[in-house]
Amino acid sequence: MKIAIINGPNLNLLGTREPGVYGHQTFEDYLKSLVAAYPSIDFDYFQSNIEGELIDQIQKVGFSSDGILLNAAAYTHTSVGIGDAVKAVDTPVIEIHISNTFSREDFRHKSYLTPVSKGIIVGFGLDSYRLGIEALLKP
Repeated sequence: MKIAIINGPNLNLLGTREPGVYGHQTFEDYLKSLVAAYPSIDFDYFQSNIEGELIDQIQKVGFSSDGILLNAAAYTHTSVGIGDAVKAVDTPVIEIHISNTFSREDFRHKSYLTPVSKGIIVGFGLDSYRLGIEALLKP
């Protein structure tokens, strides 16, 4: 099984950015724990702060992966283009959020991804990614 993890803007700063919201662990360190916990899964990880690069990556892996875990971060609430990219690919996409976006600012309550994603996992910290993997493993 091949799962692509795509992270959007500012998620390269996990571990130092707003640790009260996002925790103290870097995503790279967390990814090591996922690789160890799921040795039969081939993970492809990509992070960018640039909207077009995220769209390009969705298109690149969206026909060859078994699933995509997409944390588009702030672009979730603003990017019609990323939503259109998700809609255009065959691979099921799980929308991931580390924080509970519904307990934050009102603008974070709108998602252009939710209507075109297989599902959404919100608010379980970095464990949201593991929960996304488990969702993709179910038939």
